[in-house]
Amino acid sequence: MDLLKRRIAMNATLEEAAVTFLECRDRLYSIAFRVLRDGDEAEDIVQDAWLRWQLCDRSVVLDPIAFLTTTTKRLALNSVQSARARHETHVTRWLPDPVDHEADPLHCVEQCEALEFVALTLLERLSPPERAAYVLREAFDYSYAEVAAIIEVSQANARQLVSRARKHLAAERREEPSGADRRRLVVALTVAAQTGDLDTLETVFTEDLAMAA
Repeated sequence: MDLLKRRIAMNATLEEAAVTFLECRDRLYSIAFRVLRDGDEAEDIVQDAWLRWQLCDRSVVLDPIAFLTTTTKRLALNSVQSARARHETHVTRWLPDPVDHEADPLHCVEQCEALEFVALTLLERLSPPERAAYVLREAFDYSYAEVAAIIEVSQANARQLVSRARKHLAAERREEPSGADRRRLVVALTVAAQTGDLDTLETVFTEDLAMAA
């Protein structure tokens, strides 16, 4: 009889957990998608969050929604880091969307974290010429002629730089960038992606090229 009561109690508790989860499921998917930029991967993260929610000690969770959103965000960011380890880095996926002045503050935090990842990856793995060529070409659709003019190389060399950048992004990091360099690139990427003003980004790249010369 005691075993039956325990089973009934467990089923009731699991039903409550499911109700709580379903109430915020769409939000959890949005969080995962903003980080991963892939619908299937976001669904996988949401399912992982549900499993964590089932298995955790819910009696000690004071704010279930906060627990689920934090868990989902961490799982998504861990997935990004795992993709780096598997050499599946696609940096331009994590560039921010156009600015939305009514955006959820949580969305802004997620964008900042994603941009930190982008900047760190670019600084760790690419030389200044590779970084400039790759970002301008792949993220902002500059022509090879425009890229070549900015970094002062031939169009053929610009193509080679982009090609080498793709290979280096799939390799191990080559150097440890400073916090100042990372913040500087994050600001430039944010301004370029959210406002369309690329002057700041071009300036950052030309200054890096001058310092590396």
